[in-house]
Amino acid sequence: MGRNLKWKAILVVLIIGFALWMGYPPLDIRDSEGNIVEKGKVNLGLDLQGGMHLVLVVDTSDLTPQEAKDAPDRALEIIRNRIDQFGVLEPSIQRQGSDRIVIQLPGVTDRERAIKLLKSTAHLEFRLVSDDPEFLKKAITGEIVPGYELKSLKLRDGKTEELLVEKKASLKGDTLVDATTDFSQTTFNQPYVSIRLNNVGGATFSELTGANVGKRLAIVLDGTVYSAPVIREKIPSGNAQITGNFSVQEANDLAIVLRAGALPAPVKVIEERTVGPTLGKDSIEKGIKAIITGGLIVLLFMAVYYLISGLIADFALILNMVLITGALAYFHATLTLPGIAGLVLTIGMSVDANVLIFERIREEFKLGKSMRAAIQSGFQRAYITILDANITTLITALILFQFGTGPVRGFATVLSIGIISSMFTALVVTRLILDFLATGTHKINKLVMLQFVRNPKINFIGARKVAYVVSVVLIVIGMFTFIKRREANYGIDFTGGVLQQYRFERFIPLNDIRETLRPIGAGDVPIQQFSDKREILIRTQEDNSGQIMGKFKSTFKDNRFEVMRIERVGPSIGKDLRGKAVKTVIFAMIGICLYVSFRFEFRFAIAAIVALLHDVGISLGAIALTHRELSIPVVAALLTIVGYSINDTIVVFDRIREDRKLMRKSTYKEIINASINQTFSRTLLTSLTTLIVVLALYFFGGEVINDFAFVMLVGIISGTYSSIFIASPILIDWPSKRAR
Repeated sequence: MGRNLKWKAILVVLIIGFALWMGYPPLDIRDSEGNIVEKGKVNLGLDLQGGMHLVLVVDTSDLTPQEAKDAPDRALEIIRNRIDQFGVLEPSIQRQGSDRIVIQLPGVTDRERAIKLLKSTAHLEFRLVSDDPEFLKKAITGEIVPGYELKSLKLRDGKTEELLVEKKASLKGDTLVDATTDFSQTTFNQPYVSIRLNNVGGATFSELTGANVGKRLAIVLDGTVYSAPVIREKIPSGNAQITGNFSVQEANDLAIVLRAGALPAPVKVIEERTVGPTLGKDSIEKGIKAIITGGLIVLLFMAVYYLISGLIADFALILNMVLITGALAYFHATLTLPGIAGLVLTIGMSVDANVLIFERIREEFKLGKSMRAAIQSGFQRAYITILDANITTLITALILFQFGTGPVRGFATVLSIGIISSMFTALVVTRLILDFLATGTHKINKLVMLQFVRNPKINFIGARKVAYVVSVVLIVIGMFTFIKRREANYGIDFTGGVLQQYRFERFIPLNDIRETLRPIGAGDVPIQQFSDKREILIRTQEDNSGQIMGKFKSTFKDNRFEVMRIERVGPSIGKDLRGKAVKTVIFAMIGICLYVSFRFEFRFAIAAIVALLHDVGISLGAIALTHRELSIPVVAALLTIVGYSINDTIVVFDRIREDRKLMRKSTYKEIINASINQTFSRTLLTSLTTLIVVLALYFFGGEVINDFAFVMLVGIISGTYSSIFIASPILIDWPSKRAR
C-alpha cells in the first residue's frame, strides 16, 4: 500500500472511530423489564419518543376586551419563539379553547428550567431609584411613599439591599431589539445579559441617562430588580447591561425570553404530564422493522448485482449511517419522522453515488483499460456528476434549514448531514478500498459486475409529446380534485381538531385500540399513551367521541374507562408557519435556479424547476385523488421528493453536457436521447433501491405512516419519469436558436 493510501486509511479510521464514540448507542438500551440501562446519544422528536405535555392558561383578567381577545395568539407565537431559541426541535404547540395553549416538548428532562422559560412574562422596565435616605427609611418601616415602591436587590454575597424605586417606568422593554449573553472582564468572567434598544428606545435611554447622571437606575424584569447601577455618564448608544448573580444557563435563558419578547399577559401551568410518542409505539416499531427490512434487501441487491463492488458499496452505506448518527449526536440534532424522510433520501443518494462510480468504471473497462486506469478515470468522470447532484440538493437543504421551521428544519438537518456523509463515503472511502484492491499484495485485475440493461437505444425523445399530454392531464385532474376538496385536503396538523383523553382501569396495547377504532375510520389517527400507560390521548379532526366511546364500551367490557376531557385544539401548523414554509420552498427553488444556471445554462435551470413542480403537482394530485390528508409527515415526504427530483435530473443534465463535447456532429435530439440511454441503467438502479425501502415502509410500516410512504412512492416514480420525459425534452423544445 502506498504512503498516501496509508494516511487516507488512518484518517478514515479516525473519523469512523470518532463517529462511533459520539453516536453509540444511538437509541436507549433497555433491560428485560424495560428500564433504561444506557441513554441513547441521538435525540428523538416528539413523534418518536414523546416528552413533556403542558397545558398553559393565559390570564387575561387585567386586560381590556380587545387585548384579551388577541392575547392567547400573541402568547402562542412568543412561546413558540422561546422554544425555538431554547433549542427544542419539533415541538407541538396548539391553541386550545379561548385561553389555553397545549405544548408538547420532545425529550426535555430539565422540567423546571423549561417551565420557568415558558412562564416568564419578560416585562422589562428601567426605573429610577430614589437617592433620599429619609424616604427609604419611611418605606422600610411600612410608610407609603407616593410614586415609589420598595424593592429588594440580591447582591453577589447572598445579602439583599432595599431600594426605593419609582412605580412608573422611565423606559419599557418594548423597544428592545436584541439580547445576548456576555462575560465581564473585571469580575472573573461573570456572565451578564447585554441588551440593545431600537432608535426610539436608544434616544429615550440617552435622554434618561443624560438627565440623571449620578443617580441609580434599576433594571426590573417581571417585578424583580436584577441590577441597579449608578449612571456615570450619558449613554447615547442604546446599549445596556443586566448584571446579577447569574449562572451561564440563567443568563442564556434570560437573553432568550428578552429576545422572544414579553408575553401580553401572565401564563399559568394548569397541567403537566409525560406522554408517549405521537406516532404510537406500535407504529414506530413497525416503521423501524420496515426500514431495516428494506435496508437489508438493498444491501443484498447491491452485493448480488455488483459483486465485490457491491460489498464495498454496502460497507460505504453502513458507514454512512454510522457517520450520520455520530453527527446527529455531536450537533445535538433531533431525529423525527421528517428526519427519517431525509434519511431515506440519503440512502438513495449514497447508493446513487456508488452506482454512478461503478457504471463509469464499467464503461472504462469496456475501453480496454487496466484496473488502476479504469478506477482513476471512472472516479474522475463520476466526480463532477456526484458533486453537481449533491451540491444542488445541499443548497436546497441549507435554504430549508435557514428559513424553515419545525418539520422543514428537521428534514433539512438530517439531509444536510447525509449529503456530506454520502459524498465522503463514496469519493473517499470507496476510492480508498478500490485503490487498495488495485495496488495491494492481493490485487485484482478486473471488477466483475452484472448488467441487466445493456446499451439501450430507446427513443425517449420521440415520446416526449405524448409524455407532456399525459403529465398535463394527470396534473389538471389532480389539481382540480385538490382545489375541489379545499379544507378536506388538510389534516389535524393544519386545521386543528379535537383532543380526546381517556383513562382505563388497566393497560391496553395501542395496537388493540387501533384495531377497535379501525371500523369507524380512526385506526390511523395519532394516539399517545401517558406515563402510566392507562391514559391515552387521541387527536381527531372531527368530534367523533360518541363513536369512540361506543367502541370502547363494546370491545373492552371488562376494562372500564372514564373521559378525562374532550376539547377542540388549534392547528400545530398555523397560517404563519404555512406561509413561511411556502416562502422557504420558493427560496430553495431560486437557489437551485442560480446554481444550475451557473453550472449549466439558464434553460437547464428552468427545465429542472419545471420537473420539480411536475413531481410535487403529481404527488399533491395523488393525495387528493386517494382522499388522503396533508400532515407533517406528508410535508416531509413532499420535501423528500424535491430533493430526489433535482438529484435525478442533474445526473442526466451532467451527461448531456459531457456528450455535447463528444458528439459534435450529432443533432441536439440525438445527444439528449443518447445521454438518457447512457444513464438509464443508473436511473433504474437508484430508483429501484430507493423504492425497495419505501415499499417496505408502505406495506409493513403500519397505518399511521402509510400516507407518508404512499406520497414517497408516488414522488420517486414521478421523479424518475420527469427526469427522462420532462426535464430533458424541455431542452429540445426550449424556444432558442441554440436549442434548435
